[in-house]
Amino acid sequence: MDPTTTAYGTWSGGRFMHFGETLPEDRFIGCIETAYQAGIRTFVTSDVYGNGKADELLGRALKGVDRSTYSLVGMIGHDFYEGQRQGARGYPRFTDAELRGPEGYAGFVRMAASRELERCGSDHFDLLMLHNPDELGYTSDAVWNAMKDAKDEGLTRMLGIAPGPANGFSLDLVGSFERFGELIDWAMLILNPLEPWPVGLTLPACETHGVKVMTRVVDHGGVFHGDLALPGHEFKPGDHRTYRPEGWVQHGMEKAERMKPVAEKYGLTLLQFASIWNLSHPAVESVVPTFIQESGEGARPIEDKIREFAALPDVRLSPDEVDAIGKIGDNTGCMMLKGASKRHQSSERPDEWPMRGDLLELAGRYGLGDDW
Repeated sequence: MDPTTTAYGTWSGGRFMHFGETLPEDRFIGCIETAYQAGIRTFVTSDVYGNGKADELLGRALKGVDRSTYSLVGMIGHDFYEGQRQGARGYPRFTDAELRGPEGYAGFVRMAASRELERCGSDHFDLLMLHNPDELGYTSDAVWNAMKDAKDEGLTRMLGIAPGPANGFSLDLVGSFERFGELIDWAMLILNPLEPWPVGLTLPACETHGVKVMTRVVDHGGVFHGDLALPGHEFKPGDHRTYRPEGWVQHGMEKAERMKPVAEKYGLTLLQFASIWNLSHPAVESVVPTFIQESGEGARPIEDKIREFAALPDVRLSPDEVDAIGKIGDNTGCMMLKGASKRHQSSERPDEWPMRGDLLELAGRYGLGDDW
């Protein structure tokens, strides 16, 4: 099965990425079961979440379910098998020169994909994505030949790329389409009505190269779930959202309030509205929110949010409505972007590197400007 319009990611539920309450194992599994029962038919997981634990829990939740009735999306890229965790930077990418050279890429991809499949209880992915690639992941023939080998060997039906973990990588992404577009079927990108930039710049290139887009963070850190302003709510220490600028919740809710008339016109909840806005972009074909169990009195059960999303109606906004919402949510220049940038003279982190002349030339051809 190809990835479907609605999708569920194992980063939801707080166990492997710190958003809201950390669900106990049985409830975490129950949320996946709820998603399937409600009609969600695509499940996205990464081997680095809990060093394989998220894969295992997904496999337990879907055990006994007819494999032909859901789409399985796996992600590999971090080497927690041989690499050592580097504090907040996480595990190194498998392309780290201290771990292996290009001649070892194919062996790693085969091993990592096979082990993730075993944990998920499946013999194949429908889509295998390169997760949080470093510069080599966007430019190396050896990396994408290794991914192609995995496809040729039947480990996956399709291939994709999932930039991250932060936002950016716009020029790198378009460059990878030009180099490897024949191999890349999907990209998973950050997009929502309050964050139309910078991914909006790359969507035309996705169309040009026939790359389908799955969008994450459609909930904008929970703003579109609608319960961040409830009495008693607080972000616990370590919640990823505490790193956002002060006042971001109120700022986001004020903008979301201005968008409500369009949501009400179509009879949509805020989360459904944000999802439909994403899907109204021609390149976007799937949406995968972060489902969060918030703290505080009156916080909505996470299961209700899953069912609400699963009931997403088959409507689309007009181009004028998409544009108007994008102008309300315009966040151009609001953050430091990752990937290639003129800010850097050297590559000191695996998600930041100096700007290259070929990328600036590409930016000119695609009308993406030169302020990078």
